[in-house]
Amino acid sequence: MMLGNIAAMFIVLIIVSIAVWKGLDFYTHHGERIVVPDVRGKLESDAQYALSQLGLTGVVVDSAYNRQMPAGSVVDQTPHGGNEVKSGREIYLVVNAASSPTLTLPDIADNSSLREAQAKLRAMGFKLGPVEYVAGDKDWVYGVKSRGRNVYAGERVPIDVPLVLQVGNTSYEELEFDAFDELEEDSEEDTDPADDEPIDVITAE
Repeated sequence: MMLGNIAAMFIVLIIVSIAVWKGLDFYTHHGERIVVPDVRGKLESDAQYALSQLGLTGVVVDSAYNRQMPAGSVVDQTPHGGNEVKSGREIYLVVNAASSPTLTLPDIADNSSLREAQAKLRAMGFKLGPVEYVAGDKDWVYGVKSRGRNVYAGERVPIDVPLVLQVGNTSYEELEFDAFDELEEDSEEDTDPADDEPIDVITAE
């Protein structure tokens, strides 16, 4: 009797172990592999549907901006198309924004040299166009333009539009020389030629 009970318990233990093992295989999808589709370029809703049809879940984790692609379309995905994953795996999506991201313009106008301004703006992610030279101290930034208009510190500026720095192109010595020339010209204009003519003196006879 006792041996019979032990045998029965042993059989039950084996059955439970097999059931747990099969259950884990089902839960973890052991041995099941799904090829991830390439959903880049599809609208997010279409990408989500395509993934769900294969037992995958699309999750939007970030946005980007690509003017060549429609707003709301998938710019990138992880894992990429062609990789094999288990059913139920989350596929991370980067979706194209409707407009270009913007950044706050720092205070650089009349506050920094050309080299300082370029380094700061590039580090922040701005694009830079050709420099526009204006009258002023050499390599000193006097203004910033975006899309042909002046922009100022604190404004939100699209990062895909190149900024144009207005930079002085005259050295301090040249400015002093020009100022001296202007003073000379002014003094010459103030001199009346009639003052240089001799004055006739009439004496009484």
